[in-house]
Amino acid sequence: MKIGEKYKGTITGIKPYGAFVLLENGTTGLIHISEIKTGYIDNIYKTLSVGEEVLVQVVDYDEFSQKASLSMRTLEEEKHHFPHRHRFSNSRYKIGFKPFVEELPIWIREAKVFLKQQKHN
Repeated sequence: MKIGEKYKGTITGIKPYGAFVLLENGTTGLIHISEIKTGYIDNIYKTLSVGEEVLVQVVDYDEFSQKASLSMRTLEEEKHHFPHRHRFSNSRYKIGFKPFVEELPIWIREAKVFLKQQKHN
C-alpha cells in the first residue's frame, strides 16, 4: 500500500471524529472528518453511513500497525479545478529578503538610540 493509491472500501463505523473503512485489500483505515469533503461538516452521521461504499485515497500508511489514513476530499478536489484566489501581497515581485537587508541597519540604529534613552530615564 502506497500513499496516493486509490481504493474502494466499505464504511464499518462512524465516530464524531471520522469514519472507519475496510478497504478491498483487507486493510482498515480512518477517514478523518476533515478529509471527508471540502468545507465544514456539521454532522458526520448525516454525511456518511455504515455500509456505504466509498472511494478513498491513501494519505498515510503505518506499516507497523497496517492502518491507513484515508481521504475522500483529495479525490473531490481532483475532479474540480479550484481557481487560484488572488492574494493581496507582493509575492509576485520575487524580492525575497532584500527589503529587510536594506532596512536592518536603520532598525538597529533606532533600537540603540531607544535603549540608550531608556537607560538614562
